[in-house]
Formats: sequence, structure tokens, C-alpha cells
Amino acid sequence: MSGAPDVAPPGQAPAGVPTGNTFDKYGSTNPVVRRLMAGFEATLDRLFAAAAPQSVLDVGCGEGVLTYRWAQRLGEKPIVGIDLPDPKLTVQWQTRRRENLEFRPVDVDVDGLRSFRDGSFDLAAAIEVLEHVPDPERTLAEMARVAARHLLVSVPREPLWRGLNVARGAYLRELGNTPGHVNHWSKRSFVRAAGRYGEVIEACSPFPWTMLLVRVS
Repeated sequence: MSGAPDVAPPGQAPAGVPTGNTFDKYGSTNPVVRRLMAGFEATLDRLFAAAAPQSVLDVGCGEGVLTYRWAQRLGEKPIVGIDLPDPKLTVQWQTRRRENLEFRPVDVDVDGLRSFRDGSFDLAAAIEVLEHVPDPERTLAEMARVAARHLLVSVPREPLWRGLNVARGAYLRELGNTPGHVNHWSKRSFVRAAGRYGEVIEACSPFPWTMLLVRVS
């Protein structure tokens, strides 16, 4: 999921697109999408640098676009990306290999994170993931358990996200709700939700997302 934040034009995912994605945001040539993604990635890079992790768990890593970039950035430090068992994701993961990088098919909705010990990773990240999971509180709690120092999380900012979808004529029958989004947070409510698991040390608003760096308790 985190391989591709949802800023898609109207329409469904083409055949062969992995689980959770509706559009290739990182590879888009659309100038509006590119501008939005530039802001998103700049904020994400800054918060990742501030966390300065020695190891990373990327929850809902999607095709592994961000996971692979982080693995390059970490050098020899370990990173594990997890996402739903999906043959299409497996194909994508096989194209992104490094000695310090591991991908695992794990369903976080059915206690998949319990395979990791307490404090196993310096940083646990969920980038554009929590809006998709049925029980985000449990997912956040498990991420906080396996993270020794920080959480790095982002979600669409509501109701702005749905308003933008409606304005561009997308998902009108769903009142602008992107398919697969089952949870919705304003910036304030997301800060409050994440704050239950640690100190929110940075709360950023790259348009139209909310992105937090949390020091775990």
C-alpha cells in the first residue's frame, strides 16, 4: 500500500496492478500529481532523516518503492517490508533486491505483526496504509510494540481528501471516498489517535495528507 499514495485520476486500477493501488503515483507524468508527490516525498524524506533509524519495518509496503529507497539510504542497516500475500506484489518485490532488504507476505489485519518481537525495529512506518485496515488502533498498537524509537505514519487528510475527489468528479456515488478507504481522520483526530502510542514530535501537512513522526512511549 505504501508503495503508492492515492492521488489517482478517476477510474479503477488496470489489470495486473498489485493489491491496494489505483494508480502509479511515483511514475506519473501528470504535472499536478508530480507537484503533489514532490511535497509528499520531501516531507517524508525530512521526517525519515529526523528519525535516523538503524532498522526499519515498513508496514503495508506495497510494491516496495519506498522500502527500496529506504534500503538504499540505510546502506547495510536492515529493513523489512510487509504486505498482503499477493503474487503481483511478489513479482514487484523480486525486482527490488538488496542485501539489507527483506520482503515478507504478512496480513497485518490478522495479527501478522505478532511474528515480530517487542522493539525489533528502530522505526515502524505505515505510509498511506492505516486508512485501509479494519482495525487501525490495533495496527498502531502493534507498530508501537515492535518499534524501539519511532513511528512514521501518513494518511489522507479528511474531509479535504474527499472534497478534492468530488471537485474533480471522482467517486461521486461514494461522496468522494477513494475505494478501499475505511478510516478517515482530520489532522487533529489523527494526531490524537497516534498520540495514544507516544509523543507526536512532528505533525506535517503536505497537501493533501497528514504525516506524523511519533516517539514511542
